[in-house]
Amino acid sequence: MLTDLAEWVTDVIDAIGYVGVALLVAIENVFPPIPSEVVLPFAGFVASDGDANLALMIVAATVGSMVGAYVLYGISAWFGQERLHYVIARYGRWARLSVADVEKAERWFDKRGSAAEQHGRCVPLIRSLVSIPAGFGKMALSTFTIYTLIGSLVWNTALIGAGYLLRDQWDDVEPIMETFQYLVIAAFLLAGLVYLWIKFLSPKARSGETKERTRDEQVIAAWHARHDKA
Repeated sequence: MLTDLAEWVTDVIDAIGYVGVALLVAIENVFPPIPSEVVLPFAGFVASDGDANLALMIVAATVGSMVGAYVLYGISAWFGQERLHYVIARYGRWARLSVADVEKAERWFDKRGSAAEQHGRCVPLIRSLVSIPAGFGKMALSTFTIYTLIGSLVWNTALIGAGYLLRDQWDDVEPIMETFQYLVIAAFLLAGLVYLWIKFLSPKARSGETKERTRDEQVIAAWHARHDKA
């Protein structure tokens, strides 16, 4: 699977060069199943072959990162925190997710949002998602831009640089990258299992339900009080 994806990525980069790199990275930021761990090293390979400039490949990838991040930030900001709370209050019970859970996450992000935005850009899969809480929380666009730029630049430089330096050892590197991808996927699956246990199967799964449902009902009532009049 990784080989097929790698061939497609290579074809795109060979066909449209810097624009292809920027486009692939922008899509990867919005659609995580296209992993930057494949896209970026191949951009380094092309530069290593002398068909492109290494620094411009990094610039192109960073432009793509910023575009993708702005798309998710904009969609989240447009959707808004109030609408998010209403949707969670109305339908979150099916996933045992409450407004109280979301508010707890929001408080965490309010305290650590800048660091999460910067460091999250260097974590596979997470790097594509950190724009969402920033948008919901209406993080200042200047702050969002600075930390997204720094984190993306570090990540893009590391992976494109690795591809540039390891061009001749790709056959040895590819199994390592594939294993790394599977480890990240396994970590997310494990997190999902832990969530199922905490929210559905553990003896304490229902202990806070009454209090949380009361908060959800308050949010639903406030939403209708504001919007039904309009």
